[in-house]
Amino acid sequence: MKKSKRVITRRDFIRTGSYAAVGGLMGLPLLSYAADKKTQKSRAVLIRDNKILEPGGSLRKSNLEEIFDEAVTTLLDAEDPASAWRQLVQPTDIVGVKSNVWGPLPTPSHLEATIKKRLMAVGVKEQNIAIDDRGVRSNSVFKKSTALINVRPMRTHHWSGLGTLLKNYIMFVSTPWMYHGNACERLGAIWNKSHIKGKTRLNILVMLTPLFHGVGPHHYSRRYTWPYGGLIVSTDPVAADATGARIIQAKRHEFFGKDRPISPPPRHIEAADNKFDLGNSHPDRIDLIKLGWQKDILI
Repeated sequence: MKKSKRVITRRDFIRTGSYAAVGGLMGLPLLSYAADKKTQKSRAVLIRDNKILEPGGSLRKSNLEEIFDEAVTTLLDAEDPASAWRQLVQPTDIVGVKSNVWGPLPTPSHLEATIKKRLMAVGVKEQNIAIDDRGVRSNSVFKKSTALINVRPMRTHHWSGLGTLLKNYIMFVSTPWMYHGNACERLGAIWNKSHIKGKTRLNILVMLTPLFHGVGPHHYSRRYTWPYGGLIVSTDPVAADATGARIIQAKRHEFFGKDRPISPPPRHIEAADNKFDLGNSHPDRIDLIKLGWQKDILI
């Protein structure tokens, strides 16, 4: 299926107007690192759907699949999902899908299933695909993987400020506590380990009902979530996380009615940029394409 003219028109329109909105959000001083380090911008797609959640909070699966496909095809300038996924993986790849199983806010199982379906549609064998979180180090597919897909929901986090795509790879190391210092600033070092470096093909930050505030290491309250109805998709995990962080900070300001910085500050996002060279954190270095529902987009 070819992308509709509606998608192209909206994408082109939003791209021309996105920079002022992004650059005008001054909620995260930790992301103020000078933007002249890199010359190449990172592309990220933020897509939202105001009907993706039922009134009771359950997920409309067909809507999720539709916005996911639109985001990936737009990100890669592809004609259809199959063309997009052929840019990401080869039939010979062994693919680990790094998910997140945190009880109150896990990666939606239907999104996991859709990723697997798209991988198989371009020829990756089912036995060469695994979806895992806490068992990745012992998972036979992950141990011999040639490609990784990274997917998780965005939420506040007691140690790192935010639970991000960058933090999602902490399960690849046997001593995760070694990365907890200074608000988990060194998380980017994990991405440069030999069994991970260069393998990640796609990052999907789930922003359907993000958690924007928490107290304590295992705190969760639905009071501090909201139906944002979005996904952020990028080949650059830093760009995706930085975009999500700005949205979370804007929501905190809106909810609390005053400056209420994320605590602790998610230093690992900027560090992934300027210390570990994993991507772009500054909005001037992110080509943010906004699709779908625009009301209360917060960025």
